[in-house]
Parts: sequence; structure tokens; C-alpha cells
Amino acid sequence: MTARQVIDEIVSLSPEEQAKVIHFAARLEARHRLTGEQLGVLARQMVDAPSPLEADVLRDEIVRGFYGRATDG
Repeated sequence: MTARQVIDEIVSLSPEEQAKVIHFAARLEARHRLTGEQLGVLARQMVDAPSPLEADVLRDEIVRGFYGRATDG
């Protein structure tokens, strides 16, 4: 199954089921910390970002990748 097929399946779910998927994805992301190499790649992309908005998004990704994300459950 491709990522596009998974996304299409999620879109077709009821709002309640979509919420479960979102909660699962947030928990999964919270446990994921990036390696030094991955953080370096993101840092380079941030420096080379064509717009301040893209740089901000990459900065947030670096912070989440370094610290992980706090969960509420």
C-alpha cells in the first residue's frame, strides 16, 4: 500500500476514526528523535530555505526532532 492510498483511506474515515489516527500519529511522532545527521540536513535546509515561513517550519521540525514532542497521554 502506498502513502497516497493510506491517506485516501484516512480521508474516507469518519471524523471519530480520523481522530484516532491523528492521536496515534502524534504519539508516534512524540517518540521519534532525529539523529545528528538528520538534524544537520534539516539545519542546512533551514539556512537555504527560500522563505522565512519555510525556515520557521524547518526550525520547528528541528526542535521536535531534538527534544521530541510532549504528549498529554
